Amino acid sequence: MQFQVPQFIEIEDKIIGPLTFKPFLFVLGGCGGAFVFYQLPLWGGIKFFLIIFCAGLGAAFAFLKIGHKTLLSTVEDALIFYTGEKLYLWKKVPKPIIRKEKTPTDDSQTLDLFVPTLSKSKLKDLGWSLDVQTKKERL
Repeated sequence: MQFQVPQFIEIEDKIIGPLTFKPFLFVLGGCGGAFVFYQLPLWGGIKFFLIIFCAGLGAAFAFLKIGHKTLLSTVEDALIFYTGEKLYLWKKVPKPIIRKEKTPTDDSQTLDLFVPTLSKSKLKDLGWSLDVQTKKERL
């Protein structure tokens, strides 16, 4: 049996003309707000400014994309960033340096410590140490 697998499921359906549902609501809201400001008894200059602002805001939310993201998601990310908690790593408080004074017993303990040597190959070091041990046993 063969089944058809749906493709392009992430693409929204065009509902009204070239607009999907969200952009259509933004355009409708911008036009509705512009109509409300048109009906208000305001002075001509203020009324014209509010109508243009409301219609422009609706068009910007419907069509403007910033870095392949809609204006709505960009504004949402900005609000989350500005209201969220921030971790400032560059404002670290330096720890105070505490110096120990050396005592004579400290010097004697450092002489007894085994300090490993660094070499290019551990296998060569193991082979060399086995050779030295066998030569010491022979003597």
